Amino acid sequence: MLQLIGRGRGTGGRDPLLSERQEAATFPSAAGRGAAAPAGSTEGLPAVRPGPPDDRAEPAVLLIEDDPGDALLVEELVADTTPGLNLTWVRSLAEARAALERDGPPECVLLDLHLPDAQGLEALAMMQEIAGGVAVVVLTGVAEERTGFAAVAAGAQDYLVKGRVEPELLGRAVRYAIQRKQTEQAAAALQAGRLRAEENARLERGLLPTPLLREPQEVDVVTRYRPGRAQALLGGDFYDVVQTPDGTVHALIGDVSGHGPDEAALGVGLRIAWRTLVLTGVTDARQLCKLEEILIAERMGEQIFATLTSVTLSPDRGSARVVRAGHPGLLVHHDDRVEWMEAPGGPALGLLPAGLAAWPIHDMELPAGSGLVLFTDGLFEGRIGPGGERLGEEGLLEVARRVAHLEPEAFVDTVIGRAETMAEEHGGLADDVAVVHVRWNGKATATP
Repeated sequence: MLQLIGRGRGTGGRDPLLSERQEAATFPSAAGRGAAAPAGSTEGLPAVRPGPPDDRAEPAVLLIEDDPGDALLVEELVADTTPGLNLTWVRSLAEARAALERDGPPECVLLDLHLPDAQGLEALAMMQEIAGGVAVVVLTGVAEERTGFAAVAAGAQDYLVKGRVEPELLGRAVRYAIQRKQTEQAAAALQAGRLRAEENARLERGLLPTPLLREPQEVDVVTRYRPGRAQALLGGDFYDVVQTPDGTVHALIGDVSGHGPDEAALGVGLRIAWRTLVLTGVTDARQLCKLEEILIAERMGEQIFATLTSVTLSPDRGSARVVRAGHPGLLVHHDDRVEWMEAPGGPALGLLPAGLAAWPIHDMELPAGSGLVLFTDGLFEGRIGPGGERLGEEGLLEVARRVAHLEPEAFVDTVIGRAETMAEEHGGLADDVAVVHVRWNGKATATP
């Protein structure tokens, strides 16, 4: 039997590496001396040491070893150097699985590679399948040190050679193994975080498109997107601006209910679908019907819906058309004046059964030099008072009127900045904010 080196062992005519305590465990009674305890029996063997409270300083260790003598030697090594360590002993992987289900995962597993139900690296693979997040130190024989190297290459954190383990080495190996596993997990979490950040960046690029303008000198477009403080990355707000070959300028603002990558992905899908519909000549209510079909097909649950406003600026520069689906109104920004326009609209996409929703078309005059300002509700739903008061639509209109004299870019940035400042003492703007300011450039000549 391969042994682990202990200390203070007496000879007394016995095997020099077996203490009286070990003999008592191997030969449980005087009548039964000469026969080892039957496999699977725990009579006379080290009992499972009761775990210390949750604030224990020493780690919990599961020993998987089918040889009672080796199990006792490990227990004595632990008692010599780390008496507070919470050690549990089982004889097989089957018993280990039961112990994990009963007590939860330990911080470390000491795994013999010669078990009744698994041998060699197969035992390690099965252990990783049972508890992949646990640090593993394998126990191997003197003649099998290469197996220890192979086990580390296969995912174990360390290996110990029976017959060469000093008491201090065991405790140190357990702690180092736990630290290595935690480092591996932290590195894996960091890599996963980087991958998620890259995915989120791709989603954000989809949410924040470059306006597609055929005559960019004729149109002034300002777009802004700010993630809400509670989310910090992604939400379901989306926007787009497209100019078709006939000179018409189409603008969109929308908001998918909820926050996170799923909602952001749905917002990207709706925005791309809208651009495709515009470029293929599908507009107005037919456009919203198609977008609702896509929303219903792609959403993660029936509770998900989307609001949006789509505006069309005619090439004659004197009129615009508005289609609104459950979305807030818009602002008309002209010189040093700002007015709120609540165009007639229909329900949000995805709220009613297919085919029941209707979205009226609103045609409006557009005074020369006027800009239309589309936004999502995050701009005016920030809390600005200790009683939960919100900025609201009237408050937003008041803020906008105070800076109406500014040019579009400064106007948009100042309105967003003041809304953020007013909400700063009460948690900031919790929801995402998207804003689109679009107007004909007065320097260009009107289309005849």
